[in-house]
Amino acid sequence: MTTVVKIGSSSLTRPDGFLDLNRIDEVSRLLAEEVKHGEHVVLVSSGAISAGSQPLGRTERPKDLATAQAVAAVGQGLLMYRWTQALAWQGVVAAQILLSAAEVVGRAQYNNACRALEKLEALGVIPVINENDAVATDEVRFGDNDRLAAIVAHMVKAERLILCTDVDGLFTAHPSNPEALRIAEVCGLEDLEGIDIGQVGSRWGTGGMRTKLLAAQVAASNGTEVTLTSTNLLGEALAGEKVGTVFRVTGKRRGLKQLWLAYAATAQGRLVLDDGAAKAITVGKKSLLAAGVTAVEGAFEAGEVVELTDQSGEIIAKGVSAYSSAQVKAIISGNQTDLAKSGLTDLGPVVHRDYLAETRY
Repeated sequence: MTTVVKIGSSSLTRPDGFLDLNRIDEVSRLLAEEVKHGEHVVLVSSGAISAGSQPLGRTERPKDLATAQAVAAVGQGLLMYRWTQALAWQGVVAAQILLSAAEVVGRAQYNNACRALEKLEALGVIPVINENDAVATDEVRFGDNDRLAAIVAHMVKAERLILCTDVDGLFTAHPSNPEALRIAEVCGLEDLEGIDIGQVGSRWGTGGMRTKLLAAQVAASNGTEVTLTSTNLLGEALAGEKVGTVFRVTGKRRGLKQLWLAYAATAQGRLVLDDGAAKAITVGKKSLLAAGVTAVEGAFEAGEVVELTDQSGEIIAKGVSAYSSAQVKAIISGNQTDLAKSGLTDLGPVVHRDYLAETRY
Protein backbone atom coordinates (compact mmCIF):
# COMPACT_ATOMS: atom_id res chain seq x y z
CA MET A 1 0.00 0.00 0.00
CA THR A 2 1.14 3.53 -0.75
CA THR A 3 0.20 6.25 1.71
CA VAL A 4 0.70 9.99 1.35
CA VAL A 5 0.90 11.87 4.66
CA LYS A 6 0.59 15.65 4.72
CA ILE A 7 1.77 17.60 7.76
CA GLY A 8 0.86 21.29 7.93
CA SER A 9 2.76 24.23 9.35
CA SER A 10 0.41 24.50 12.31
CA SER A 11 1.41 20.96 13.36
CA LEU A 12 5.14 21.59 12.97
CA THR A 13 5.40 25.01 14.60
CA ARG A 14 5.57 25.74 18.31
CA PRO A 15 3.71 28.73 19.78
CA ASP A 16 6.96 30.74 19.68
CA GLY A 17 7.24 30.20 15.91
CA PHE A 18 10.12 27.72 16.05
CA LEU A 19 9.99 24.24 14.52
CA ASP A 20 8.64 21.55 16.84
CA LEU A 21 11.51 19.04 16.72
CA ASN A 22 9.71 16.61 19.05
CA ARG A 23 6.80 16.46 16.59
CA ILE A 24 9.19 15.83 13.69
CA ASP A 25 10.84 13.01 15.64
CA GLU A 26 7.51 11.36 16.47
CA VAL A 27 6.16 11.58 12.91
CA SER A 28 9.45 10.20 11.60
CA ARG A 29 9.20 7.23 13.95
CA LEU A 30 5.68 6.42 12.78
CA LEU A 31 6.53 6.72 9.08
CA ALA A 32 9.69 4.64 9.49
CA GLU A 33 7.65 1.85 11.07
CA GLU A 34 5.43 1.80 7.98
CA VAL A 35 8.44 1.48 5.67
CA LYS A 36 9.96 -1.28 7.80
CA HIS A 37 6.70 -3.22 7.43
CA GLY A 38 6.96 -3.05 3.65
CA GLU A 39 4.61 -0.09 3.09
CA HIS A 40 5.36 2.85 0.81
CA VAL A 41 5.15 6.31 2.35
CA VAL A 42 5.37 9.78 0.85
CA LEU A 43 5.53 12.82 3.15
CA VAL A 44 4.26 16.23 2.07
CA SER A 45 5.65 18.66 4.61
CA SER A 46 4.94 22.34 5.11
CA GLY A 47 7.11 24.42 7.42
CA ALA A 48 9.79 26.03 5.23
CA ILE A 49 8.66 29.54 6.07
CA SER A 50 8.40 28.69 9.78
CA ALA A 51 11.90 27.21 9.69
CA GLY A 52 13.30 30.24 7.87
CA SER A 53 11.65 32.72 10.21
CA GLN A 54 13.71 31.63 13.21
CA PRO A 55 17.21 32.51 11.92
CA LEU A 56 15.82 35.69 10.34
CA GLY A 57 14.22 36.76 13.62
CA ARG A 58 10.73 36.99 12.13
CA THR A 59 7.67 36.47 14.33
CA GLU A 60 4.94 36.66 11.67
CA ARG A 61 4.36 34.94 8.34
CA PRO A 62 5.36 37.19 5.39
CA LYS A 63 2.41 38.82 3.68
CA ASP A 64 3.99 39.51 0.28
CA LEU A 65 5.16 36.84 -2.17
CA ALA A 66 8.77 38.05 -2.56
CA THR A 67 9.44 37.99 1.19
CA ALA A 68 7.72 34.62 1.54
CA GLN A 69 9.93 33.23 -1.23
CA ALA A 70 13.07 34.55 0.46
CA VAL A 71 12.15 33.21 3.89
CA ALA A 72 11.18 29.84 2.37
CA ALA A 73 14.55 29.67 0.61
CA VAL A 74 16.28 30.12 3.98
CA GLY A 75 14.04 27.62 5.73
CA GLN A 76 13.72 24.79 3.20
CA GLY A 77 17.23 23.48 3.80
CA LEU A 78 16.76 23.64 7.57
CA LEU A 79 13.41 21.85 7.35
CA MET A 80 14.83 19.12 5.15
CA TYR A 81 17.84 18.70 7.43
CA ARG A 82 15.52 18.07 10.38
CA TRP A 83 13.47 15.47 8.50
CA THR A 84 16.61 13.78 7.13
CA GLN A 85 18.18 13.62 10.56
CA ALA A 86 15.04 12.37 12.32
CA LEU A 87 14.36 9.66 9.72
CA ALA A 88 18.02 8.59 9.72
CA TRP A 89 17.77 7.96 13.46
CA GLN A 90 14.98 5.52 12.57
CA GLY A 91 17.12 3.81 9.91
CA VAL A 92 15.30 5.32 6.91
CA VAL A 93 16.70 7.48 4.12
CA ALA A 94 14.88 10.69 3.13
CA ALA A 95 14.87 12.42 -0.24
CA GLN A 96 13.86 16.01 -0.94
CA ILE A 97 11.54 16.81 -3.85
CA LEU A 98 10.38 20.36 -4.54
CA LEU A 99 7.41 20.56 -6.88
CA SER A 100 5.69 23.44 -8.60
CA ALA A 101 2.51 23.52 -10.66
CA ALA A 102 4.70 23.30 -13.78
CA GLU A 103 5.47 19.67 -12.92
CA VAL A 104 1.75 18.93 -13.23
CA VAL A 105 1.00 21.13 -16.22
CA GLY A 106 3.80 19.73 -18.38
CA ARG A 107 3.44 16.11 -19.44
CA ALA A 108 7.20 15.49 -19.63
CA GLN A 109 7.87 17.03 -16.21
CA TYR A 110 4.92 15.16 -14.71
CA ASN A 111 6.14 11.82 -16.05
CA ASN A 112 9.70 12.51 -14.86
CA ALA A 113 8.46 13.34 -11.37
CA CYS A 114 6.35 10.17 -11.29
CA ARG A 115 9.32 8.04 -12.33
CA ALA A 116 11.52 9.60 -9.65
CA LEU A 117 8.91 8.96 -6.97
CA GLU A 118 8.42 5.39 -8.15
CA LYS A 119 12.15 4.66 -7.97
CA LEU A 120 12.47 6.22 -4.51
CA GLU A 121 9.64 4.02 -3.25
CA ALA A 122 11.35 0.94 -4.70
CA LEU A 123 14.52 1.88 -2.80
CA GLY A 124 12.64 2.19 0.49
CA VAL A 125 13.28 5.93 0.64
CA ILE A 126 10.71 8.37 2.02
CA PRO A 127 10.28 11.33 -0.34
CA VAL A 128 9.76 14.59 1.55
CA ILE A 129 7.83 16.92 -0.74
CA ASN A 130 7.10 20.61 -0.51
CA GLU A 131 6.00 23.25 -2.99
CA ASN A 132 8.94 25.07 -4.55
CA ASP A 133 7.99 28.34 -2.85
CA ALA A 134 11.23 30.11 -3.79
CA VAL A 135 10.35 30.13 -7.50
CA ALA A 136 6.57 29.70 -7.57
CA THR A 137 4.49 32.65 -8.73
CA ASP A 138 1.01 33.75 -7.75
CA GLU A 139 -0.23 32.73 -11.19
CA VAL A 140 1.36 29.26 -11.28
CA ARG A 141 1.43 27.68 -7.86
CA PHE A 142 -0.51 25.19 -5.77
CA GLY A 143 -0.99 27.79 -3.04
CA ASP A 144 -1.27 25.26 -0.22
CA ASN A 145 0.22 21.87 0.51
CA ASP A 146 -3.20 20.28 1.00
CA ARG A 147 -3.89 20.52 -2.73
CA LEU A 148 -0.30 19.53 -3.49
CA ALA A 149 -0.77 16.38 -1.37
CA ALA A 150 -3.88 15.44 -3.35
CA ILE A 151 -1.93 15.85 -6.60
CA VAL A 152 0.96 13.79 -5.23
CA ALA A 153 -1.50 11.05 -4.22
CA HIS A 154 -2.56 10.92 -7.87
CA MET A 155 1.07 10.84 -9.07
CA VAL A 156 2.06 7.87 -6.87
CA LYS A 157 -1.30 6.07 -7.28
CA ALA A 158 -1.78 6.15 -3.49
CA GLU A 159 -4.52 4.07 -1.90
CA ARG A 160 -4.86 6.57 0.92
CA LEU A 161 -4.04 10.14 1.86
CA ILE A 162 -3.80 11.28 5.48
CA LEU A 163 -4.22 15.02 6.01
CA CYS A 164 -2.89 15.91 9.45
CA THR A 165 -4.06 19.08 11.13
CA ASP A 166 -4.58 20.48 14.63
CA VAL A 167 -8.18 19.25 15.03
CA ASP A 168 -9.58 15.74 15.23
CA GLY A 169 -11.45 15.83 11.93
CA LEU A 170 -14.32 17.60 10.19
CA PHE A 171 -17.04 18.88 12.51
CA THR A 172 -20.58 20.11 11.93
CA ALA A 173 -19.46 23.51 13.29
CA HIS A 174 -16.28 25.07 14.65
CA PRO A 175 -14.72 22.61 17.16
CA SER A 176 -14.92 25.32 19.85
CA ASN A 177 -18.72 25.12 19.63
CA PRO A 178 -19.90 22.70 22.36
CA GLU A 179 -22.65 21.47 20.02
CA ALA A 180 -20.23 20.61 17.22
CA LEU A 181 -20.14 16.92 16.30
CA ARG A 182 -17.36 15.09 14.51
CA ILE A 183 -18.33 13.68 11.13
CA ALA A 184 -16.93 10.17 10.94
CA GLU A 185 -17.49 9.52 7.24
CA VAL A 186 -18.15 11.49 4.06
CA CYS A 187 -19.45 9.60 1.03
CA GLY A 188 -20.50 12.52 -1.14
CA LEU A 189 -21.59 16.14 -1.34
CA GLU A 190 -24.84 15.45 0.47
CA ASP A 191 -22.88 14.64 3.64
CA LEU A 192 -21.41 18.16 3.66
CA GLU A 193 -24.63 20.16 3.47
CA GLY A 194 -25.04 22.74 6.21
CA ILE A 195 -21.49 22.39 7.55
CA ASP A 196 -19.69 25.57 8.64
CA ILE A 197 -16.06 24.96 7.70
CA GLY A 198 -14.77 28.54 7.76
CA GLN A 199 -11.90 29.85 5.66
CA VAL A 200 -9.19 31.05 8.02
CA GLY A 201 -5.95 29.12 8.46
CA SER A 202 -3.49 29.23 11.33
CA ARG A 203 -0.95 31.95 12.02
CA TRP A 204 1.74 30.06 10.11
CA GLY A 205 -0.33 28.06 7.61
CA THR A 206 -1.78 29.15 4.28
CA GLY A 207 -4.91 27.07 4.45
CA GLY A 208 -7.63 26.05 6.86
CA MET A 209 -10.41 23.52 6.92
CA ARG A 210 -11.66 24.72 3.54
CA THR A 211 -8.39 23.86 1.76
CA LYS A 212 -8.29 20.45 3.45
CA LEU A 213 -11.85 19.73 2.45
CA LEU A 214 -11.15 20.67 -1.16
CA ALA A 215 -8.01 18.50 -1.16
CA ALA A 216 -10.01 15.59 0.23
CA GLN A 217 -12.56 16.05 -2.54
CA VAL A 218 -9.82 16.09 -5.19
CA ALA A 219 -8.23 12.90 -3.90
CA ALA A 220 -11.48 11.00 -3.23
CA SER A 221 -12.80 11.81 -6.69
CA ASN A 222 -9.58 10.42 -8.15
CA GLY A 223 -9.53 7.04 -6.45
CA THR A 224 -7.76 7.77 -3.15
CA GLU A 225 -9.39 7.37 0.26
CA VAL A 226 -8.69 10.29 2.60
CA THR A 227 -8.45 10.53 6.37
CA LEU A 228 -8.55 14.00 7.90
CA THR A 229 -7.37 13.89 11.49
CA SER A 230 -5.21 15.40 14.19
CA THR A 231 -1.45 14.96 13.91
CA ASN A 232 -1.61 13.49 17.41
CA LEU A 233 -3.65 10.61 15.96
CA LEU A 234 -1.39 9.88 12.99
CA GLY A 235 -0.33 6.53 14.46
CA GLU A 236 -3.94 5.40 14.80
CA ALA A 237 -4.72 6.62 11.26
CA LEU A 238 -1.78 4.69 9.82
CA ALA A 239 -2.98 1.60 11.68
CA GLY A 240 -6.39 1.92 10.04
CA GLU A 241 -8.26 2.77 13.21
CA LYS A 242 -11.48 4.80 13.03
CA VAL A 243 -10.21 8.28 13.78
CA GLY A 244 -10.90 11.67 12.26
CA THR A 245 -13.08 11.95 9.18
CA VAL A 246 -12.80 9.44 6.35
CA PHE A 247 -13.65 10.55 2.82
CA ARG A 248 -14.64 7.51 0.79
CA VAL A 249 -13.61 7.16 -2.84
CA THR A 250 -16.17 8.72 -5.17
CA GLY A 251 -14.51 8.33 -8.56
CA LYS A 252 -11.85 6.57 -10.60
CA ARG A 253 -8.36 7.91 -11.14
CA ARG A 254 -8.39 10.38 -14.01
CA GLY A 255 -5.79 10.94 -16.71
CA LEU A 256 -3.20 13.69 -16.76
CA LYS A 257 -5.22 15.96 -19.03
CA GLN A 258 -8.27 15.92 -16.75
CA LEU A 259 -6.10 16.34 -13.65
CA TRP A 260 -4.40 19.38 -15.17
CA LEU A 261 -7.67 20.93 -16.33
CA ALA A 262 -9.49 20.43 -13.04
CA TYR A 263 -6.81 21.36 -10.52
CA ALA A 264 -3.76 23.01 -12.08
CA ALA A 265 -4.76 25.02 -15.14
CA THR A 266 -5.43 28.73 -14.66
CA ALA A 267 -8.79 29.80 -16.08
CA GLN A 268 -8.85 32.91 -18.28
CA GLY A 269 -12.62 33.38 -18.24
CA ARG A 270 -15.94 31.92 -17.22
CA LEU A 271 -19.05 30.53 -18.91
CA VAL A 272 -22.33 30.48 -17.00
CA LEU A 273 -24.57 27.53 -17.89
CA ASP A 274 -28.29 26.97 -17.64
CA ASP A 275 -29.59 24.03 -15.61
CA GLY A 276 -29.90 21.78 -18.64
CA ALA A 277 -26.32 22.31 -19.77
CA ALA A 278 -24.98 21.88 -16.23
CA LYS A 279 -26.76 18.54 -15.97
CA ALA A 280 -25.64 17.51 -19.47
CA ILE A 281 -21.91 17.92 -18.74
CA THR A 282 -22.02 16.42 -15.22
CA VAL A 283 -24.68 13.72 -15.26
CA GLY A 284 -24.85 13.14 -19.01
CA LYS A 285 -21.08 13.45 -19.57
CA LYS A 286 -21.74 15.50 -22.71
CA SER A 287 -19.86 18.29 -24.48
CA LEU A 288 -20.94 21.86 -23.80
CA LEU A 289 -23.07 23.32 -26.58
CA ALA A 290 -23.56 27.05 -27.11
CA ALA A 291 -27.31 26.77 -26.46
CA GLY A 292 -26.59 26.04 -22.80
CA VAL A 293 -24.42 29.13 -22.20
CA THR A 294 -26.28 32.05 -20.62
CA ALA A 295 -23.37 34.43 -19.99
CA VAL A 296 -19.70 34.96 -20.83
CA GLU A 297 -17.35 36.54 -18.28
CA GLY A 298 -13.79 37.72 -18.91
CA ALA A 299 -11.74 37.91 -22.10
CA PHE A 300 -10.15 34.75 -23.47
CA GLU A 301 -8.95 33.34 -26.76
CA ALA A 302 -9.79 30.06 -28.45
CA GLY A 303 -7.76 27.26 -26.87
CA GLU A 304 -7.62 28.84 -23.41
CA VAL A 305 -9.05 27.34 -20.22
CA VAL A 306 -12.37 28.60 -18.84
CA GLU A 307 -14.44 27.83 -15.76
CA LEU A 308 -17.95 26.48 -16.22
CA THR A 309 -20.44 27.49 -13.54
CA ASP A 310 -24.07 26.75 -12.82
CA GLN A 311 -26.70 29.44 -12.25
CA SER A 312 -25.70 29.81 -8.59
CA GLY A 313 -22.11 30.62 -9.54
CA GLU A 314 -20.62 27.32 -8.34
CA ILE A 315 -17.75 26.11 -10.50
CA ILE A 316 -18.73 22.66 -11.73
CA ALA A 317 -16.08 22.08 -14.41
CA LYS A 318 -13.18 23.58 -16.32
CA GLY A 319 -12.39 23.10 -19.98
CA VAL A 320 -10.65 24.36 -23.09
CA SER A 321 -12.86 26.71 -25.08
CA ALA A 322 -13.02 26.12 -28.82
CA TYR A 323 -13.83 29.79 -29.33
CA SER A 324 -12.77 33.18 -28.02
CA SER A 325 -14.97 35.08 -25.59
CA ALA A 326 -16.07 37.41 -28.40
CA GLN A 327 -16.99 34.46 -30.58
CA VAL A 328 -18.98 32.73 -27.83
CA LYS A 329 -20.92 35.96 -27.23
CA ALA A 330 -21.68 36.18 -30.96
CA ILE A 331 -22.81 32.55 -31.07
CA ILE A 332 -25.17 32.74 -28.09
CA SER A 333 -26.62 36.06 -29.24
CA GLY A 334 -27.31 34.68 -32.70
CA ASN A 335 -26.17 37.97 -34.26
CA GLN A 336 -25.46 37.04 -37.87
CA THR A 337 -23.33 40.13 -38.44
CA ASP A 338 -21.07 39.30 -35.49
CA LEU A 339 -20.90 35.68 -36.58
CA ALA A 340 -19.84 36.70 -40.08
CA LYS A 341 -17.19 39.08 -38.72
CA SER A 342 -15.82 36.24 -36.58
CA GLY A 343 -15.68 33.92 -39.56
CA LEU A 344 -17.87 31.35 -37.85
CA THR A 345 -19.75 29.02 -40.17
CA ASP A 346 -19.48 25.38 -39.07
CA LEU A 347 -20.19 25.57 -35.33
CA GLY A 348 -19.24 22.76 -32.96
CA PRO A 349 -19.29 22.42 -29.16
CA VAL A 350 -17.99 25.37 -27.17
CA VAL A 351 -16.10 22.89 -24.96
CA HIS A 352 -15.66 19.36 -26.27
CA ARG A 353 -16.02 16.52 -23.77
CA ASP A 354 -12.41 15.43 -24.41
CA TYR A 355 -11.21 18.80 -23.11
CA LEU A 356 -13.53 19.12 -20.11
CA ALA A 357 -12.98 18.07 -16.49
CA GLU A 358 -15.47 18.23 -13.63
CA THR A 359 -14.32 19.94 -10.47
CA ARG A 360 -17.31 19.26 -8.24
CA TYR A 361 -16.97 16.44 -5.70
